[in-house]
Amino acid sequence: MTGDPFIAHRSLLFTVAYQMLGSAADAEDVLQESWLRWAEVDQSRVSDARAYLVRTVTRQALNRLRTLARSREDYVGEWLPDPLLTSPDVAEDAELAESVSIAMLTVLETLGPTERAVFVLREVFELPYAEIAETIGKSAPAVRQIARRARDHVAARRPRVYVSRSEQQAVMERFLLALRTGQLQELVEVMAPDVILVADGGGLAAAALAPIQGAELVAKVLARPYKVEGAVLATTAVWLNGAPAGRIEMDGVLATAVSLVVENGQVTRVYLMRNPRKLTRLDEPVELTR
Repeated sequence: MTGDPFIAHRSLLFTVAYQMLGSAADAEDVLQESWLRWAEVDQSRVSDARAYLVRTVTRQALNRLRTLARSREDYVGEWLPDPLLTSPDVAEDAELAESVSIAMLTVLETLGPTERAVFVLREVFELPYAEIAETIGKSAPAVRQIARRARDHVAARRPRVYVSRSEQQAVMERFLLALRTGQLQELVEVMAPDVILVADGGGLAAAALAPIQGAELVAKVLARPYKVEGAVLATTAVWLNGAPAGRIEMDGVLATAVSLVVENGQVTRVYLMRNPRKLTRLDEPVELTR
């Protein structure tokens, strides 16, 4: 079994599925379905197992994404991707780190299933147009057009300023310290005046149902859940989705994962993941690769 290409490429296949779906549980389901299909194949006739498996996972992820569309429309409040605990090594590949960031996955959620598949396979994994065309059942010229539209769509919505890891870490540490110590003014100052907060509670945890804008209002909203008399608030700097992030516990229980977008030394966007069903992959690092 150790020589099985599926096992050898499992981290890659999970990364593809996760970028397609934004959900670790759904990505695992796609891998299980793909494994069953792989087990039925005459593998001696597969010349490029890696490419074959990527095609299989992509097709299964596309099917899953289309079935998920309705449930995400009915989701309570804002939907955010599942945060994943990762090692700092993921950040060594800047393109991979950006592609799995909470901010980028949130942007990818605004693409249609086919556009998302083409963007992920071309821009992240650099597959040839002909191979992508075979995967999604379209012509190579059509895939080129879809890729161009998807790139333009993403470019108009992604963070425009490159920020070093050290700057991201410094801002995250200031943010977590201000939150932990209840220093609202410091929290306001670390954020841009027009900062936007997006929170995901999924109807299972307290969270704003729509984005909130403005540093002072965002600071008050951030501090509100933790102003419980006698409650012990703990914040820990961690690496989530290839970037510096935060883990927040109340009385020793994991309550929130936080991801920030930083531009020019200030926080321009705050992502709060509070849905407990999405906080299950924060104890053991997940290997992401391409």
